[in-house]
Amino acid sequence: MTTDIPKHLQELLINVGLKIAKRGEGALFVVGEAKYKTLVSQSVKSFNVLKNPKLLESLALMDGAVIISKKGKMIAYGAMIKSTRTLKNFGTRHSAALSASENGNLAVVVSEEDKKVRIIKDGKMVMQVDALQKNVEQEVSNAVNLLESVGAGTVGALGTSLLVPGLGITLLPGIVVFGSAYYLTKVLAGWWNKGR
Repeated sequence: MTTDIPKHLQELLINVGLKIAKRGEGALFVVGEAKYKTLVSQSVKSFNVLKNPKLLESLALMDGAVIISKKGKMIAYGAMIKSTRTLKNFGTRHSAALSASENGNLAVVVSEEDKKVRIIKDGKMVMQVDALQKNVEQEVSNAVNLLESVGAGTVGALGTSLLVPGLGITLLPGIVVFGSAYYLTKVLAGWWNKGR
């Protein structure tokens, strides 16, 4: 999704988000520097979220966002992010994610209403993962690989079961990637012409 945020951190946040979504709860993770105010006393010391995903999941269930450095260190939890923009047809958590995702940050928002995990980068939704899709966790790594190899914001809205072996791109049901359909058309046309 972004080259300065490690792939394993992106995957961890999506997978923790899927666990939370399956229970019908919501959460917000922000990776990077964001303006926030804490809603709760910060009694949990900073830790590497990659080494303790269960604690990360527990902190994410509190009101507010969990702020994480690009190296995977938890900076704050129960953080209120001021929304400067709104995401039409979505609630306050999504608007906070949209605002927090600017300036190179990554936001992973978990919707309790529709049980979907949405990844927002540079003020745009780039991916949506349906927590209710069977075995979707097994495809998270492939989706992150796709966004890293082709680039977030360059992949068109993909339907289900797209397989492009020449590029190593595989998306299965439950994962939708958003972006520029023009670039995706060029990539697929190049792949198609090579194969003929």
